[in-house]
Amino acid sequence: MRILVAEDDLRIGKRLEAALTAAGFVVEIEADGEDAWHRGETEEFDAVVLDLGLPAMDGLTVLKEWRRAGRNMPVLILSARGQWDERVEGIEVGADDYVVKPFRMEEVVARIRALIRRAAGQVTSRIEIGGGLVLDTRLMQVTRSGVPLPLTPQEYRLLAYLAHQKGRVVPQLEIVEHLYAQDFERDSNSVEVLVGRVRRRIGPDIIKTRRGFGYVLGSDEA
Repeated sequence: MRILVAEDDLRIGKRLEAALTAAGFVVEIEADGEDAWHRGETEEFDAVVLDLGLPAMDGLTVLKEWRRAGRNMPVLILSARGQWDERVEGIEVGADDYVVKPFRMEEVVARIRALIRRAAGQVTSRIEIGGGLVLDTRLMQVTRSGVPLPLTPQEYRLLAYLAHQKGRVVPQLEIVEHLYAQDFERDSNSVEVLVGRVRRRIGPDIIKTRRGFGYVLGSDEA
């Protein structure tokens, strides 16, 4: 899953990138408000970490423009502005959560996971995906009957994304947009190869192919 981090403090941005990458996310960083606005307007992200004090276009304006354009990805505001009225303003213009600087990286990661989970209609970190398989987003682990499966990070990301879209046919292009960084060479064959690897790990019938449409998890449709 792809996360956009809009943060002009290079040190904080790098720390966020390291923590979110370690948590299984693909992270894109922008230090300029206009660039962050453009990418959030034109690309697909599963969540955004948004600083308010961005140059060129401040974070609140970026968020207002996204919501005005119908962009509904979850947004977590990070800001040194911690007064209650400033937090209320951030929530009122469309933020889903608000964390005041300084903060703990573990808290930000946990809140991002919760925002993505709620956006997918999931209540807990454990997602039942069929065939005795359970995906735990907190542990970044997939188990069958309690036994962990040896998935690579990219295999886990694919299964986690499909699990959050359980029952919905997900096009190949959407998978590419949510699993790979912007500079990745976007080739549908890479998705087919990745799906094939995951099927060998979890069994051939959990991820189903809808020819000409994409892939679906947790459905009996052929």
